[in-house]
Amino acid sequence: MVAVKAHEADRALATLDRAVRVVLFYGPDQGLVSERAAALAEKSVTDSSDPFQLVRIDGADLAADPARLSDEANTIGLFGGQRAIRISATTKPLGAAVEPVLRTPPLDAIIILEGGDLSRTNGLRVMIEKARTGLAVPCYADQGRSLDALIDPVLGEHGLSIDRDARTLLLSRLGADRQLSRREIEKLALYALGSAKIERHHVDAIVGDASAREIDDVVDGVFSGALGRLDHAFTRLSASGEDSGVMLGFVMRHAQALLLARQGIDAGRSSVADASASMRGVPFTRRKDVETALNRWSSEQLGRAIVSLQATVATVRRNPQLARQLATRALWNLTMSGGRG
Repeated sequence: MVAVKAHEADRALATLDRAVRVVLFYGPDQGLVSERAAALAEKSVTDSSDPFQLVRIDGADLAADPARLSDEANTIGLFGGQRAIRISATTKPLGAAVEPVLRTPPLDAIIILEGGDLSRTNGLRVMIEKARTGLAVPCYADQGRSLDALIDPVLGEHGLSIDRDARTLLLSRLGADRQLSRREIEKLALYALGSAKIERHHVDAIVGDASAREIDDVVDGVFSGALGRLDHAFTRLSASGEDSGVMLGFVMRHAQALLLARQGIDAGRSSVADASASMRGVPFTRRKDVETALNRWSSEQLGRAIVSLQATVATVRRNPQLARQLATRALWNLTMSGGRG
């Protein structure tokens, strides 16, 4: 098949060729990957709650037993009809499982793969893009028009409309992850039930700034040693165009605040809980993460982290074309080797 462009994805799925038996969804927006995979699976069978019609396979399990996919794809349903096989994302190679079903596609089953942010040279992506029976669908962060197109259907399900000012504010507060954006819109709809129309004050009251939450996840992921949390938030922010140097700045300022709090604890002026509660600008919802960081990092380690971050920020400013790579390496190193973990 010809490689699908991001803006062509919805049209390609709406007019899916019957010859296509393997569909790969990949990209940095894992919420959109999951949403599109679920929608195609539901569309492909008559009853998505029937485990015989919609089969779910863990990607890691499939990598360990590649022959299972061919066996499952060629199993005939008890009552006939098309079946769907949905495979969750994994970092393990799936080429050995997928290649046989691309070469000899099943007659009555469609295989739906969820992938990560796969590069152009990724073996699985290349294999499916080249196959007549495969389709690889990119899923990139919602921006402008696609976010706008998400708002009306979700609000319409609740019989609500939205005025222009409220829409503009809402768009500014939705982030790069499709599922998070959908949840924020649904939360807004529930809050505004009973109103004739959603207005700016509704959005102000219930929808927080998604970008700010994701930056908090980057910061707290680093200092609590949660690499997965850091990586997920950093990827979403980068995909939405957030400057890597700005993100490093947030991390460095939090390190400085943690150092002051840690020094107070070392001097016996406060407990970890008290220091966390008194840190300026840290909401109640983040206090547990701050306590984890204060327990994990010593004053000396925080001092070294600040020096390291200052050096990285300076290097990023001199080499803006390498900003994302430099920031990623620095934050990963801090997360994995920092603190007492």
